[in-house]
Amino acid sequence: QVTLVESGGGLVQAGGSLRLSCAASGGTFSSYAMGWFRQAPGKEREFVAAISRSGGITYDADSVKGRFTISRDNAKNTVYLQMNSLKSEDTAVYYCAADRPVSLVYIQTIAGGYDYWGQGTQVTVSS
Repeated sequence: QVTLVESGGGLVQAGGSLRLSCAASGGTFSSYAMGWFRQAPGKEREFVAAISRSGGITYDADSVKGRFTISRDNAKNTVYLQMNSLKSEDTAVYYCAADRPVSLVYIQTIAGGYDYWGQGTQVTVSS
């Protein structure tokens, strides 16, 4: 079983940048496909980005395409979300999630497809 801990959230002005990190422990990190989701107050959890086990395949939600980049470092057991050109509508609690597929190229965009979740980190973008 893997444990996920997010960090890097905070308060930033619109147009600014943040980098979120998600450190994994308790499992073989390279066995897990990873994803980032977010949830704003009063809204459902929303897919942000996903990355395959090897990092060779990534997929971003349309709402963040061209602004956010997901990456991973399997040697450091960490997945990242680089967020640039932040907007007020990006304000949310951001969660990382892990799934354990067989395929090296598998990615998952549905929250229900993930088995493990972090506790979340708050990102607030002021306009």
